[in-house]
Amino acid sequence: MIDDSSIGAVLAVIALVVVIVAILRTVRIVPQASVYVIERLGRYSRTLEPGLHLLVPVLDRVRVKLDVREQVVGFPPQGVITRDNLMVGVDTVLYYSITDPNRAEYAIDNYVSAIEQLVVTTLRNVVGGMALEEALTGRDQINTSLAVVLDDATGKWGIKVNRVEIRGIEPPATIRDAMEQAMRADRGKRAAILTAEGQQQSAVLSAQGEKQAAVLRAEADKASTILAAEGEREAALLRAQGEAQAISTVVAAIKAAGIDETVLAYQRQLLLPRLAEGSANKVWFVPTDVAGALGKVQEIFTPAPAAAPAVTVSAGPPLQDVATDEGSAA
Repeated sequence: MIDDSSIGAVLAVIALVVVIVAILRTVRIVPQASVYVIERLGRYSRTLEPGLHLLVPVLDRVRVKLDVREQVVGFPPQGVITRDNLMVGVDTVLYYSITDPNRAEYAIDNYVSAIEQLVVTTLRNVVGGMALEEALTGRDQINTSLAVVLDDATGKWGIKVNRVEIRGIEPPATIRDAMEQAMRADRGKRAAILTAEGQQQSAVLSAQGEKQAAVLRAEADKASTILAAEGEREAALLRAQGEAQAISTVVAAIKAAGIDETVLAYQRQLLLPRLAEGSANKVWFVPTDVAGALGKVQEIFTPAPAAAPAVTVSAGPPLQDVATDEGSAA
């Protein structure tokens, strides 16, 4: 049989367990960057911010735990028809945050799925009004349009859409091949243009270099010619000055030695045989002054003849008279 003391101990343990469970269910610690939505008797009561909170046992319960940090969700590629009737796959990524946990929990059933459907609808409206080339080059316009529409629609759900990014736009395979061929052709065209421009610039630079080189060569030749002419003029001047000094020296020496015309004539006679040297000399001329000098030398070295007896010559009749007589005789 169980005595009363055993029953009391069991009841005490049960009461202790109940108290501990009640305390555990009463005390709630909300971590940072999270919020708890609390319901009392099935109705929204309040939202618990990060920290320590106490709940009323049995009456209060935690409806949902929400993360209020910025969330990132990516959506699979969606098929969209462009204005030029081409099917493209658009891959998007969404950045959002919860601003009102009460409305995020009670205003819509699944806000992530709702946002995805809204993104698909908006993409079809925005990209459907654009051509393929516009869609490929106008991602910023698509992102802006999506952000405006989603932010306006999700504001009543307690969701803030921070931004929407287009991760990729995939055109059909045939269009991709055509685009690659066009890109290759465009790159080849640009390469040819750049090559031609490079060759043109190279030719221009070469011509300019040759022009400058020709100008420098002409200037160098001109300077060299001027220097050579100046050198020749100075050399001729120096030679003339040297010859003049030599002649002056010779003349001064002759005057100092007292050499007269007879000695000079003798020196000329000594130089005459040298004029006939050489097998090519056939005819040579003797200046008149040399002949006169030779005569003087001959007079010097020829002894004077004996004095002839004086002869008295009577003056004859004038030549005119003689001629007249002869004419008369005739």
